[in-house]
Amino acid sequence: MSTQVRLQALSAFLKAQRAKISPEEVGLPAGTRRRTPGLRREEVAHLAGVSTTWYTWLEQGRDIQVSASVLDNVANALKLTADERKYLFSLAIETGKGSSLPVREEAKISPSLQKIIRELRSCPVIISDPRCHIVGWNEAASHIFLNFDEIPPEERNLIRLLFTRREFQRLAVNWEQFASDYLSMFRSYYGQYVDDRWYDPFLEEMKQQHPDFNRLWEQSKVSSAPDVLLEFRHAKAGKMMFQLTSLQVQGDDDLRCSVYTPAQHTNTEAKLMKLMSRGL
Repeated sequence: MSTQVRLQALSAFLKAQRAKISPEEVGLPAGTRRRTPGLRREEVAHLAGVSTTWYTWLEQGRDIQVSASVLDNVANALKLTADERKYLFSLAIETGKGSSLPVREEAKISPSLQKIIRELRSCPVIISDPRCHIVGWNEAASHIFLNFDEIPPEERNLIRLLFTRREFQRLAVNWEQFASDYLSMFRSYYGQYVDDRWYDPFLEEMKQQHPDFNRLWEQSKVSSAPDVLLEFRHAKAGKMMFQLTSLQVQGDDDLRCSVYTPAQHTNTEAKLMKLMSRGL
């Protein structure tokens, strides 16, 4: 991303995080004249041990000098998680070089990994790259989500499918939480691959075409590996519960293996195996 876009993203992130913290959480009086939720800029500056002017410039996205130690104080003041902290640093500190290895145009999974996900018959598995392009899946995933073979390769982007395909929107009982978790993962990649110019046009396209995307993206959630319990309402199998676990595949392509494990003490696995045996 360009310097201007990077600083705009930093500004939006800081504002969103500041709005999430109540004065009571940091030992400050609530007061009675607060027009907006969360902390004021001067309160964040005080907690971080910096001047209000400096923090205001940082939040406004001005191109100023930022040291790691001072930025760490800001992260502490905003109570950022480890993933949020990494995202903040990637946006605020200009390294002068690529932050990570470039994303390949056509990531491919190895035969051994293909065999592994094929053997996980009772667990839907999706393999995706840092742009959330789907590069691999197993039979179980096709039964639960979509028949990805029927989708052109250039359209197999998980983020886009979440907002364009009704199958995804009808599947998750709490679709907003489902989509928000994937966006938090996508934002983590966005901060990691700051030199990949693919992201900004994609984000602009999604914001223009999908108001729900824009609203959820502005929440500024960041998580490199959300581990959540999901409730699905499958059109043919009814209620199904899965535990989502994200695993990193070592290698140049930085692939993610998303495994949906049938929740314990439910009949989800039996329903899935029935779907697959009938070819539904």
